[in-house]
Amino acid sequence: MPLPLRANLQRAQRPLTQYGKIQPMIGKNFPVRGPLRFLLILGGLAVAAILIYQIPAVNDRLSWRLIIAEAYARGVIDPVKALPTPRMVQDSAIDTPSPRTGDAAPADTQTLLTPTATLATPASTPTPTPTPTPIGPKAVVPPPPFEKQDINDCGPATLSMYLNFYGWKGSQADIAAEIKPLREDRNVNVEELAFYARTHAGWLQTEYRVGGDIQRIKQFIAAGIPVMIEEAFIMQESYWPNDDRWAGHYLYINGYDDAIQAFTTQDVFVGPDHMVAYQDLEKNWQTFNHVYILLFRPEQAETVKAILGDDWDPDHNRQNALENAKKATVENSKNPFAWFNVGSNLVYFERYDDAARAYDQARLLGLPQRMLRYQFGPFISYFHSLRTDDLMTLTEYALKITPNSEEGMLWRGWGLYRLGKKQDAIDLFKKATEARPGYPDAKYALDYVQKN
Repeated sequence: MPLPLRANLQRAQRPLTQYGKIQPMIGKNFPVRGPLRFLLILGGLAVAAILIYQIPAVNDRLSWRLIIAEAYARGVIDPVKALPTPRMVQDSAIDTPSPRTGDAAPADTQTLLTPTATLATPASTPTPTPTPTPIGPKAVVPPPPFEKQDINDCGPATLSMYLNFYGWKGSQADIAAEIKPLREDRNVNVEELAFYARTHAGWLQTEYRVGGDIQRIKQFIAAGIPVMIEEAFIMQESYWPNDDRWAGHYLYINGYDDAIQAFTTQDVFVGPDHMVAYQDLEKNWQTFNHVYILLFRPEQAETVKAILGDDWDPDHNRQNALENAKKATVENSKNPFAWFNVGSNLVYFERYDDAARAYDQARLLGLPQRMLRYQFGPFISYFHSLRTDDLMTLTEYALKITPNSEEGMLWRGWGLYRLGKKQDAIDLFKKATEARPGYPDAKYALDYVQKN
């Protein structure tokens, strides 16, 4: 049975003469001094440090610092630059007026902005639902017990609070153990969170949509339904030289107040009852296509349908989100996130060539360094539009920013396979399954490539 830490430390501090075989070496004929003494002391300190690091409280405090130190060292050795511009247009200038309402988009992207009949037609037409009841100027849904996030755990921690609001008994650790078993995994997708809720809280209904707005959040809160969103977040410290500190973050919203133009949020990083201005939330939310997650009881389904209207149908929702993203590019043609959202919604409709052109425009305008840690539409569009050079460039950059990104490994693997490097692709798919055990997309890729 291992000795307690205190006993281990006491044992490490005993004179070496107490250890039998070592005793004859120590004394008049072999004095412990000079370099040997230094090495013995250094070894003892190293052992003590390793033992102390195993204490959970110490490990929790230091492991995050070690992650930061490792990322910073990589950034010093191999400096992080801006996200690469597209190869086919990287030397082209963007000829656009100064941003203001009514600015024209670049000529080569105008066709993306004109309504056409080529958009996918929704598979079904939703049944008309009643118009939502007008809401008041203020509403608050009682918050669940607050849960501070662990390292890289804002998604599981926020979902845990949401589920706890409805009586679920669990914590972020339960969620993380299934959808991100490795603490170093820096991202979980909306789809993964929704899957967990559907499979572990079956008495609730789980939906997520894109293209949301401030009014819609307020309508849900007024109806007693909190909302979870994914947004941008500026970190407090740099992880490498020239770090833009931009990152993705999940937020639980449970109140609003028109008098102060702000939402009440439960931010698992910042703290409970954190007030966020409508304007700030809109700006940070746009970077993730205004995506939102809804959990609600079956008896609340008709209320949710009434609030969503034709957005209840996922295809209608994407088409509406696409049109809203197009409008945003017209209002400000130099907004890279508006163009990125156009691309992401076009990917949904499998319009990969058009999506790639929208992503080209977003890249030319400039995107955050970590953008491809969280959103992978560019990988999908460049792969399917046969622009393998761009795919390889972006996956190389994404893995430089986030070396353990399973999505980056997956799509770089598909690029390698297309280039005829089958074994290299297989190796990357295997690494992706190590970065995220049970990763279904990587398991499918392995099975497909090994059979073909």
